[in-house]
Amino acid sequence: MGFFMRRLSFYFVALLFAATLNFILPRAMPGDPVTMMFANAMAHVSPERIAAMQKLLGFVDAPLYQQYFTYLANIFTGNWGISIKFYPLSVNELLGGAVGWSLFLTGTAVILSFCIGSVLGIFAAWRRGSYYDAFISPSMLVVQAVPSVVVAMLVLYTFAIGLEWFPSGNAYTSGTLPDWGSWAFYKDVAYHAALPLACATVSQIGGFLISMRNNMINLLNEDFITMARAKGLSENRVIFNYAARNSMLPSVTALSMALGTAISGQLIVEMIFNYPGLGTVLLNAIHARDYQVLQGQLLLMTMFMLFFNFMADLLIVVLDPRLRTGEK
Repeated sequence: MGFFMRRLSFYFVALLFAATLNFILPRAMPGDPVTMMFANAMAHVSPERIAAMQKLLGFVDAPLYQQYFTYLANIFTGNWGISIKFYPLSVNELLGGAVGWSLFLTGTAVILSFCIGSVLGIFAAWRRGSYYDAFISPSMLVVQAVPSVVVAMLVLYTFAIGLEWFPSGNAYTSGTLPDWGSWAFYKDVAYHAALPLACATVSQIGGFLISMRNNMINLLNEDFITMARAKGLSENRVIFNYAARNSMLPSVTALSMALGTAISGQLIVEMIFNYPGLGTVLLNAIHARDYQVLQGQLLLMTMFMLFFNFMADLLIVVLDPRLRTGEK
């Protein structure tokens, strides 16, 4: 319980620091979003309307500390402001409509790449120096080194435009309404997600493969591996119950960080396949200088990163008996 409370306190302070930084940065920049929004029509907009919009978006002449506490109160009550580009749509509605798609696409891609890369890395380490190791490790590194935009464009041109096996964009068939109670709709979503999911998965396998391979190689000469072999345990049991389990600890941390950053969306993949995730929202917000949306998305990304790191801390305690003994 003491470990749980210490880590929870640390992540709360980290969230508070990130929120504070998120508050300071837009206000440290010259001007404000409202002035930029009406920059091309200042002569046709009354000062009263500009002042009302500034008050609505939180850029008022109140003391800075008062703005700060109002900002924190809005964060913890779920009031993240109004989008400038999509006014009067709220930031909560805008991000809420995109977060599910990003979690589905990038979250699934991270988990798949972790599972595939870890299994490939386990056998590459166990058979180090073999033809399998000499082929699979460099191949995955080459694939990972190829820019995502190149992979996505090749996949799009080959399988969507050339062979016409898959759709070229969107999360589901254009013109249809989402029906979350229909199995046909889920099949349609999976069909549209096949290509972007494949691109996002393949580009991350190499990192998990090399991480697992290196971790296992460092453990194969440890005494407990030698003892397990001396006891006459089967190769599969030595690989998975002893070597792979202990090698998973650093990989779990890498997985948590990858899941935390997944909330930002696969920007390139989402752009090329016109996928309605947070990456597309972030790009639109940057182009429109929509500070409210930028603040909300950066804060959301921070929250997810801290949450998954916290989950990794707890999972490592479960996986490593030495930490449980230390807590007792």
